[in-house]
Amino acid sequence: MKKIYTLAALAAMIVLGASCNSEWTEEQYEHYISFSSRLDSKGVTNIYVPYSRHDKDGNYAEGGEGRSNYQLPVLVSGSTDNAQNLTIHIAHDPDTLGILNYARYATREELYYKDMGMEGMKYASYSETLPITAGQNKRLLDIKFDFRNIDMSEKWVLPLQIVDDPSYGYQSHPRKDYAKAILRIFPFNDYSGDYSGTGLTNKVVTGYDNKGNPIETAESITKASIRGYVVDEQNIFTYAGIVDEDYTDRKDYKIKFTFNGDKNGPVTLYCENAEKIGFEVNKEVTPSFRVSSSMDEARPYLEHRYVIINNIDYYFNYMPVEGTSIRYHVKGTLTLSRDINTQIPDEDQAIEW
Repeated sequence: MKKIYTLAALAAMIVLGASCNSEWTEEQYEHYISFSSRLDSKGVTNIYVPYSRHDKDGNYAEGGEGRSNYQLPVLVSGSTDNAQNLTIHIAHDPDTLGILNYARYATREELYYKDMGMEGMKYASYSETLPITAGQNKRLLDIKFDFRNIDMSEKWVLPLQIVDDPSYGYQSHPRKDYAKAILRIFPFNDYSGDYSGTGLTNKVVTGYDNKGNPIETAESITKASIRGYVVDEQNIFTYAGIVDEDYTDRKDYKIKFTFNGDKNGPVTLYCENAEKIGFEVNKEVTPSFRVSSSMDEARPYLEHRYVIINNIDYYFNYMPVEGTSIRYHVKGTLTLSRDINTQIPDEDQAIEW
């Protein structure tokens, strides 16, 4: 009797095994086409791209300073390999961007994401077709960027979609956030990124004493994070004091930082709108920077790189409404920290954003 039970159990295992093997060879889902571009809480995908792409010898790799690229993954979903030769059609998608902008910001157009792909723009280019051969489940769409003279006070995005047509022989993924991509583009250089703002104070100037020295409030305002945006290889800008990208008038308050040196040296602060906002640098101190790095003790392949800007000291006027002005004194230090995986050769992939 025991032998009969054993034979029955073996037979059942063989049947189950055959069933499982059948499942492995048969498609369980669909071969939908999608982008690999996960959306964040703001409805976009943050993409970090070097301001200039370099080769292994340090030379410009994409035709010169300010030229770069990003490779966006295009996927064929399913539990089995793609068995067809496909030509994927990719198009600019201003309609989805328009819906997103209005849903998030309504009529506050100064806060809208700016379309990098609209007609007449020179900042982004890509092929509108992408071949995927049988046996391939992923291809990379090469997007080329020309960041020269770009104004990063605009919130640049590139909206894309996978185009469907019965004659194309494929179907885009039915989930719209898979078949569409809204790429928020952040070019970066050695000095751009999110600085810790806890060492930079903002105090309100309430008046002046009989010697003309400013009288300031004892309380100060600090921000946890201050973003430095790319201008070019050696320059970034931040918004003055309390201002950030969620201010509709942010373009008036760009403070440019020029790094005079490689690893250390003086920093020049400049504002194109100085007269309008009352921008004034304290000439008694000289801002400076230094770059340092150390390797992680637990993960020896991980480099911690720091950019520290000292002796920041300037004044500016913020005008919340017409006819009203608040003068601020901004003073202190900014610190940028990057973690870089030295095992990864591609710079944008090596940085742990």
